[in-house]
Amino acid sequence: MTDIVRHGVTRRWSDAVVYGGVAHFVEVADDPSQDVAGQVTQILNQIDQRLSLVGSDRTRLLQVLIYLSDLNDIGTLNSLWDEWVPMGHAPSRACVQAVIAKGYRVEMVITAAVAS
Repeated sequence: MTDIVRHGVTRRWSDAVVYGGVAHFVEVADDPSQDVAGQVTQILNQIDQRLSLVGSDRTRLLQVLIYLSDLNDIGTLNSLWDEWVPMGHAPSRACVQAVIAKGYRVEMVITAAVAS
C-alpha cells in the first residue's frame, strides 16, 4: 500500500498531497494586490516550485482546474498559459468563473504525476 505524503501541513490544509504517484495541490497568488496578469504569473511560478518539491514538472501535469473571478480575464490567462505549458504536454483543463476570496482573481487546482 502506498503511503500518503503531505507537504506543508497546517490545521486547515496541506500545501501538497501525494498518493499513488499523483500530486494534488492548489495555488493562489502570494500577492493578491497585483492585477490578473501578475496573479497568473505568480501562480504559474508557484506551480513550478511545488512541482519541483514533489518530484515532478510541467510535462507531468495531468489536470488543472482554473477558477477566475471574471471570465473577461480569460484572454490574459490563456496568453500566459500558452507560453508556460510545454508544447505537447498540455493537461486536461477546465476554466470557470467563481466567487474567490476578496482580492484574488485566480485560483488553480493542480493534479500531476510524480516521477517514480
